[in-house]
Amino acid sequence: MKLVFKATGGLADFVRHLAKGKEALHGRIVHFESSRESSEVEVAMQWNTGYAESIHTFANTINTHEGGMHEEGFKKALSNVINRYARAKGLLKEKEENLIGEDIREGLTAIVAVKLAEPQFEGQTKTKLGNTEMRSFVETTVNEQLMTWLEEHPGEGKRIVTKCQQAARARMAARQARDLTRRKGLLESSSLPGKLADCQLSDPAVCEIFIVEGDSAGGSAKQARERSFQAILPIRGKILNVEKARLHKILENQEILALISAIGTGIGDEFDGTKARYGKVAILADADVDGAHIRTLLLTFFFRHMAQLIDRGFLYIAQPPLFKIVEGKKESYLKDEKEMSKFLLDRLGDDRSLSSEMSGARASGARLVGVLEKMEEYRGHVAKLSNRGVPESLVRALIDRGMLSKSDFTEKKRVEELERAVRAFGLERASVSADEEHSAWALEVTSLVNGVPRSARIDTDFVSAYEMRRIREIAKSIGPFLDGPYLVTKNGDSARHDSLPAVVDSIYESAKKGLTVSRYKGLGEMNPETLWATTMNPETRRLLKVTVEDAVEADQIFSILMGDAVEPRREFIETNALNVRNLDI
Repeated sequence: MKLVFKATGGLADFVRHLAKGKEALHGRIVHFESSRESSEVEVAMQWNTGYAESIHTFANTINTHEGGMHEEGFKKALSNVINRYARAKGLLKEKEENLIGEDIREGLTAIVAVKLAEPQFEGQTKTKLGNTEMRSFVETTVNEQLMTWLEEHPGEGKRIVTKCQQAARARMAARQARDLTRRKGLLESSSLPGKLADCQLSDPAVCEIFIVEGDSAGGSAKQARERSFQAILPIRGKILNVEKARLHKILENQEILALISAIGTGIGDEFDGTKARYGKVAILADADVDGAHIRTLLLTFFFRHMAQLIDRGFLYIAQPPLFKIVEGKKESYLKDEKEMSKFLLDRLGDDRSLSSEMSGARASGARLVGVLEKMEEYRGHVAKLSNRGVPESLVRALIDRGMLSKSDFTEKKRVEELERAVRAFGLERASVSADEEHSAWALEVTSLVNGVPRSARIDTDFVSAYEMRRIREIAKSIGPFLDGPYLVTKNGDSARHDSLPAVVDSIYESAKKGLTVSRYKGLGEMNPETLWATTMNPETRRLLKVTVEDAVEADQIFSILMGDAVEPRREFIETNALNVRNLDI
């Protein structure tokens, strides 16, 4: 699959992309650039009505995730310009204090990109720019160009200053809330939340805390844990969605206060990683929709207010099992459906065989297991395409006609023959159109998916996409078994099945004989011994480390899914709904 990224508007388009899902404070994006000798700087920014600060910096196109001198210069100049402009226009009175950087950057999306001859990268991951000359260059550029932009756009300038003043008032309210909670001892690690079951050791290198959903699961976790190094913090219900709240509201939420004081690092600008009380912070929630929602709310909080906890590799997601298998006195625990499929396939013996009546192909033992694994993957890819409006019959037509490469769509005659063939599949529409981008032809089809018309385009991009590439590879591997009817034989007894899905389901069901399969609905259903053995024991558990591979994309996803704007979230859901693997209704 080929992906082409193009932004004719440069960084302004990048900011517009990042701001998707946020309500812009001003329509015009601030965009300027400057160059001197062997250095260049380009800046684009836009304020929105939200509360999250989103600044991304680059040096020679390298994402400087840890910031550096160019970011320092930008922030210093930004504060200077906004305060000077506000006072010059009488928006900030003489007796009023200056706005601070935190106020000015609230709701700001900005990109700062520099180019220089000899970059010096520092920091833990070598993504921090250390060239001091870039600080003054960026600062000078922003001081001059941003002030010019504000003078030329007085309406936008006033809205920006008003937004910053609102942030300042909220900051003062947050300071009062912080001071109040400090006086009550709620933010200090020396005064830990009452519901925290702390561990006995105090060395963060060996200590870990599990954030557990609900009192029931919290009770099981407290009994299951190893008290010496494992702490348990139960949280009640769903915490506040911090994407929609300012700091003073966040500090009024008791569950978040408990988190902050238990972890001990502080949040935002006050974050101090050396004060972390635990080297591992693990989210332990149910494997259902509510559990996923709670995980998402917690991840939003950590990403927005304790991002350094993620950067330091301290944040994890516990992986409790979804299935319990009992066979006689033996118990097994499986993480998900994929592990369940593998477990059942491993139970198949040489006494079982599969044969295709059409091709005469036959498989048993290890060969049968391999064929079933490929069949299962084939079925998954075909189902995904079917949900997108490409029925299996059309996929098979592509396979049978050998139309599986880009060159096959350069001949209009072949695509027209495919169109005539697929009309027998009961499609709502099928027509040939020109594919000018690839100098080829495409088949446009519309089919009903659960009663809803879905359109799809069969072209060179489609046949080279991942699903079709895997389908092509699998079809080549198990081609003789793609067509039934089938006979499944065990100990001389045979059962006939017409379709591939029926074969797979039948064999899986027969492999379950003699087993008792239980699906956990929540952690509260596990006794302490099971919870320890499957989820909390360092020797047997699975912890998924939370990392940020693409801070830009992560920022956008949190804004879309957790922000105020409804339309971008609806568009995201409609676009990705058919790719959902686990849906709990």
